[in-house]
Amino acid sequence: MFRPFRRIGRSFTRRNKRENSKSSESTRREKILKTKELSRPQRTFASFQSRKSERRIELNADLHCHTKLSDGTMGIDDILVLAKRSGVTTLAITDHDCLAGTVRARMIGERYGITVIPGVELSCTDPKRGNKAHMLCYFPDSPERLEGLCKRNTIIRKSAGKLMALKASRLFPITPEFIVKCATGSTNIFKQHIMQALLESGYTTTIFGELFNSLFKKDSPQSILVETTFPSPQETLEAIHEAGGIAVLAHPGFYDNFELLDELIELGLDGVEVWHPENSPQQQEYLKKKAKKHKLVMTGGSDFHGGYNAYPVKLGEYGPDEDTLAALYSYKAKMKRKQKKAAAAAAAANEK
Repeated sequence: MFRPFRRIGRSFTRRNKRENSKSSESTRREKILKTKELSRPQRTFASFQSRKSERRIELNADLHCHTKLSDGTMGIDDILVLAKRSGVTTLAITDHDCLAGTVRARMIGERYGITVIPGVELSCTDPKRGNKAHMLCYFPDSPERLEGLCKRNTIIRKSAGKLMALKASRLFPITPEFIVKCATGSTNIFKQHIMQALLESGYTTTIFGELFNSLFKKDSPQSILVETTFPSPQETLEAIHEAGGIAVLAHPGFYDNFELLDELIELGLDGVEVWHPENSPQQQEYLKKKAKKHKLVMTGGSDFHGGYNAYPVKLGEYGPDEDTLAALYSYKAKMKRKQKKAAAAAAAANEK
């Protein structure tokens, strides 16, 4: 039976609920912004939603993304098609400790009218604080000089991955071989591949969640985590510069690398990743001021992993604007000019 007055009443009630919800959400968000300092934000979907309005969406560039070669779910071809359809015109593929996809990505990028910046994300361990750290390298002139470092990191991660796969096979009726199968196309075994095997075996419906935390948190009684120690950030910075690349400290907010940032600046760090899903709005402002003070290049990217993202994030989010991207290219041009002058000076000295 048609009951217009009841329908109107419901609509009015719903409207009031929505308004009250918006008001409480606004109050909650203000509290978060007042209390949040430079500490690492909680990596949960709820906390990500609370920062949703602070997303930096510049659908023209993304300087941080991953493919199936490391811990992403999409191949190079598919990610470039997605970039094209998303309006991304400049893309840096920065797989973990892997440069293998750079040449292929640039060739396919030309086909779609996308500029692909050669890059890699190198794993580090901060020995002073015991934290993990990641260093992004852009535009290496001699990428082959990074192959040794990439190989070392791959061996370290592969050893840990195999041990974790073995531990998982003792807790669940899955085999290490099945986990390796889930990692097909990757240069390594990542935590996400173990979770993929458990998902396909019916033990979870999500990659990240309670089971992930249970298996990969240090203090969990069910933990299968195998700790890894990678080369120091200082050694990694030196290796990037030897390869003629731009060294950028990735997502300082994620691993709480703010003290490390100050130390690396003194050693000649080129830039810092300001815009990233794991950098809170306060951290972004802090990093922008720090970059301007020390004349660092600023970068940003979605850290896109496809189906292995911990929360919804699209390719092109948190990317730099045109001026920031132009500054990155300008910085690389200055590096090349300095290299030419140094080479000319060395040649002149040899002639004498």
